[in-house]
Amino acid sequence: MHDLIPLPLLRPGQRASIDQLMGRADDVPRLEELGMRVGPTVEMLQAGSPCIVKLDGTKLCFRACDATSVLVRLGEFA
Repeated sequence: MHDLIPLPLLRPGQRASIDQLMGRADDVPRLEELGMRVGPTVEMLQAGSPCIVKLDGTKLCFRACDATSVLVRLGEFA
C-alpha cells in the first residue's frame, strides 16, 4: 500500500491519483470546482511555487499553500 503525500512533493512528470482534499470549509469546494476531486490522476508539470499540474487535459496552477491541501497516492498509471 502506498502512502499519501502532498501534491507539491511530486516531481515533474510524476503522476498520482487524488486521494484526499483537506483544508478550511471554503477551500475544499473551491478545489472541487477546479476539478480536484478524489479519484482522478494528476501529473506534475512544474514543481515549486507555483506548481503547475495537468488534470484531465487542463493545466492548473496552485500556490504552495493550496496544493498542500491535496493529498495524492503514487501508483501505476497507464
